[in-house]
Amino acid sequence: MSYLFSSFYFFYFSIIAIYIIFIPKVLDMVGYSPSEIGIIFASAPLIRFIVPFIFLKGLKLNRNIFNSALILLFISVVSFYPALHLFWSLLVANIGLGIGLSLILPYIEVIALENIGKERYGKIRLFGSVGFILVALVLVKTLTYPEIAIFYLIATVAFTAIFGFIIAHKEHKHSSAQNISEASLNIFTHPWLWLGFLLMQVSFGPFYNFFTIYTTDHNISMDTTIYLWSFGVIIEILMFYFQGPLLKRDLLHVIQFTALATAIRWFLVYLYPEDLTVLFFTQALHAFSFALFHTAAISYLFTLYKNRKLTQQFFFGIAYGLGGFIGAFSSGYIYEFLPQYIFLFASIVSLLTFAAFLRAAK
Repeated sequence: MSYLFSSFYFFYFSIIAIYIIFIPKVLDMVGYSPSEIGIIFASAPLIRFIVPFIFLKGLKLNRNIFNSALILLFISVVSFYPALHLFWSLLVANIGLGIGLSLILPYIEVIALENIGKERYGKIRLFGSVGFILVALVLVKTLTYPEIAIFYLIATVAFTAIFGFIIAHKEHKHSSAQNISEASLNIFTHPWLWLGFLLMQVSFGPFYNFFTIYTTDHNISMDTTIYLWSFGVIIEILMFYFQGPLLKRDLLHVIQFTALATAIRWFLVYLYPEDLTVLFFTQALHAFSFALFHTAAISYLFTLYKNRKLTQQFFFGIAYGLGGFIGAFSSGYIYEFLPQYIFLFASIVSLLTFAAFLRAAK
């Protein structure tokens, strides 16, 4: 099933590229204020945080739920087109997108780790990074008016749904993939670890939601900004490919290192917003602050808890959900009133993340 996982990741992270690189700029182009952009982008991660709690009441992330999430995701992104200029309609469509995203990736990640293992995971997951960079390089040349980004979003969601349906169908046919423990989950057994996951994504709020706007506001062209994004993803791909030996080390120590690297990264972006050499170096650190962190985190949780699908749901819900919500919401207001300090805020939060992960080891 490796080719199916590769294809799914390729199109899924193409969606993410469009969503985090271009949609904020699109909303800026059509007249939304930074705080409105922050609210819209905060809604999807907030929903991603809420959804896993529903599954504590006995609902299971099975094939039917997964397929329904794919359908909801497609309907939601199609709704982006008529809702683009209407704040409340766009907010509702974005909430639908958040529900879909909160269910899709955790389901696939568990199946992938079960089938290919953590050492080979990176070599499959890197196709997501390839999709991310390719759609960014293509769209930056064709984004002549805002609606084009929406068309790309719809197309990538359609292909993601197709490969998702196929994976779910094949997984359903293999009973061994179904025999995942449904044990209870108590995240409070490792509170500092989960706090660290939360804070890590809070620190990414300025990057995911305002990096494109931040760089172009500091006299860096849109083309160069895309090259910055692309360079970070190229380094990310290399890390995914070669990270296998690192994952044989103490995974919590690896996670701690990635948090410290992230704090340094954001501080340099704050100090040198117009220095391309420094900015390219900070993008190189994406290998640690995203690629290595993500694989180490999901692999570590895979060994800590028996209910793996629910654990992954809570990881994405707490980290990318609640953390993403706080990061997007706060960065929107920071960028509206104190834009020069947005990445200083990110750096301070990353240092708190590092402290939480250190405490988790005790």
